[in-house]
Amino acid sequence: MDTRFLQSFIHVVESGSIAEAARRLDLTPASVAQRLKALEASVGSKLVARSGRNVRPTVAGNRIMERARRLLDEVRDLKSAASGTDLPAGPLRLGATPTGLTGIVPAVLKQWVARHPDIEIYIDPGSTVRLYSRVLAGELDAAVLVHPLFDLPKGYAWQPLREEPLILLTRHDVAGRDALAIAAREPFIRYDRSVVGGRLADDYLRERGVRPRVRFELDGIESIAKLVSEGLGVSVLPDWPVIGRPDPALKRWTLPAPRPTRTVGVLWQPSSVRAQLVQAFVQLALGGSGKRRRST
Repeated sequence: MDTRFLQSFIHVVESGSIAEAARRLDLTPASVAQRLKALEASVGSKLVARSGRNVRPTVAGNRIMERARRLLDEVRDLKSAASGTDLPAGPLRLGATPTGLTGIVPAVLKQWVARHPDIEIYIDPGSTVRLYSRVLAGELDAAVLVHPLFDLPKGYAWQPLREEPLILLTRHDVAGRDALAIAAREPFIRYDRSVVGGRLADDYLRERGVRPRVRFELDGIESIAKLVSEGLGVSVLPDWPVIGRPDPALKRWTLPAPRPTRTVGVLWQPSSVRAQLVQAFVQLALGGSGKRRRST
């Protein structure tokens, strides 16, 4: 059985469309349809059924779906383990949050290409919640994300890379000396409270009796920074890394201590076949950050 046929079947079921599966696989719809027919002939059962433009799995298709996923994972692990070099073969499936992808990952990738030019890295951007779930589900080998506000499950490794204390972000021309007074006085752009940094910011202000005049609430630190630079409000955010020259329109204010800090790091499963690839990535990241900390 050709594993490419299983891969096409999984994409068709997940997307509900042969055309969409073909787009993801960079194939023609006719090629994907032929693969499905070949797979159905191999297993002796109808696996998908058309319903208008949509495609849904049959009873047999539903039964083999998880087995197909596990089989593809086993084949991929086999290929990685069969490497004749010091490191397993790739690709390394790496997740990264938006700020991790812009502030941490590029410098590591530059070193990676120089040291391991033949090992591909597949990068999946997403929120911490999504990436955390995908690492635990085995869909990603590792992820650069924010440490959740709870203990990580046993059996997983965590390497901190960067500490990001909360700051007040304003335009450069905002007047005042007291950061909390400014946060209470100016129109406020709230960092989404469903993410770690937003929750830390909201709790911090509440504990100090600051009730900001909220104008907007959204996720995405870079997006919030853009709104602040346009004079639409101020915000309390983690002090994220900036690539290149800082925006001269923005000013970072130190908040009164004790102020919360979010930790950005790498989460992975040490028992994975590609754990050595993750560790190689982590060592490059630690070298770039200038900090070496013991993983937990």
